[in-house]
Amino acid sequence: MTSEPPDSVKVPDGSLVEKPWLTGPSPAELAKTPFFKRVFTRKRISRALPHILALLGLGLGVLQCVLTYINTSTKDMDRQPLCLIFDEDFSGGEDAVFGPGGTFWREVNMDGFGNGEFEMTTGSSNNSYIKDGILYLAPTLTELEIGSSNVLGGNGPYTYNITGCTFNETAANGGFITDSNGNQVFDYSGYYSACSATSNATAGTVVNPVQSARISTLMNAQSGSGNGSTKYGRVEIRAKMPTGDWLWPAIWMLPVNNTYGAWPRSGEIDIVESRGNGIQYTANGANFVQGALNWGPSPDLNGIAKTYSWWTDKRVPFSQEFHTYALEWTTDFIRIYVDTRLHTLFQYRFNEPFFEKGDYPETIVNATTGQLEPLQDPWADPATGQPRESAKGYWSAPFDQEFYLIMNVAVGGVNGWFPDGQGNKPWFNGNADAMRLFAEAQPEWYPTWPENLDDRAMAIDYVKMWKHCDGN
Repeated sequence: MTSEPPDSVKVPDGSLVEKPWLTGPSPAELAKTPFFKRVFTRKRISRALPHILALLGLGLGVLQCVLTYINTSTKDMDRQPLCLIFDEDFSGGEDAVFGPGGTFWREVNMDGFGNGEFEMTTGSSNNSYIKDGILYLAPTLTELEIGSSNVLGGNGPYTYNITGCTFNETAANGGFITDSNGNQVFDYSGYYSACSATSNATAGTVVNPVQSARISTLMNAQSGSGNGSTKYGRVEIRAKMPTGDWLWPAIWMLPVNNTYGAWPRSGEIDIVESRGNGIQYTANGANFVQGALNWGPSPDLNGIAKTYSWWTDKRVPFSQEFHTYALEWTTDFIRIYVDTRLHTLFQYRFNEPFFEKGDYPETIVNATTGQLEPLQDPWADPATGQPRESAKGYWSAPFDQEFYLIMNVAVGGVNGWFPDGQGNKPWFNGNADAMRLFAEAQPEWYPTWPENLDDRAMAIDYVKMWKHCDGN
């Protein structure tokens, strides 16, 4: 059945209103239309535009791949012969790894490592252990050892002294500092902060609610064996990141000797850092890994904001399977990548002195005297006052010294690695009682930690280090 068109589409004589856009222009009208407008009509452009944009995107993608391949396989390549100096696959058991003369050393500390972290790191095989040739660094609850009331101070003040504290081994000058009179005295305040904690409900203090692990090659590096550190070469670690909210895994390097002064003057190389929070976490969760360089004349002037980057798998967390994290380091550049150089998460060329790159103020407040003083370049050659060249036209200092390897799983902290207001974070970085707030929120975050320690932990398959065979 066909209905009559409504009167609204008819002219007074009853005929239908013409629709010229359906028939197009007449041949006479086309002849008067300029060639360009006649060929490139809106209809044709709208049909062709999606195809043109798709081809353009494909072409740009191919160009990016080609340029990345050229850059990683020809331009920035370490072509010097490499000599293997460190090879640990954890097949020899815990004694070979952690025993006397072992490849790694457990750091035992409670002071938060300058980041206000909420864990203590222990020498216990509960937190660092080897199973079937895999090293696991696993966080556990402190309440499993001392009870939740003692963690929170619910039964009155409780003091926890950690077994095997390594403060004397890791503190500068063996823990001795210069007092206001210029005398060398032992840093008892630093010692007690590193080796003990007291929970007190009234004061709002708690014993670190999590026990975890931090291991390094520092003792090997300091022994003179030549196999615990490297300068200019390659470092390779095959690892699987941990799972659980507010876990902070890291594989990184520090200088064996603070040649240019205390952190960050002598530098820090972050091969990989991540977060255990799920991929829905809005501040880069478990599907992101980050690499960076820390450097600067003082902690307040750390230049990391200019030398960091990341790689993401978008849909798959790096805790799901093992990945190979590699550092390539020469006098010209540093590159960090995941599995392949096409997955470069950080690359930096030493083509500008770091002091110039920092764009620092001319003066700085002396932390001891409180007075303004000229800011000096800590990496300049003292003989000339000019930046030290690592190669012609390249300046790698402070990354021109021996660095040793650290692997750890931190928990929380107040340094900003976990930004405020992201992911239902139960504390603010400015809270004086941040650790207590975190501990009291255990019912929220602990269910995200797998019950199986192996699944919760950072797992490491092997660690390898190389140096340039000629030592340069």
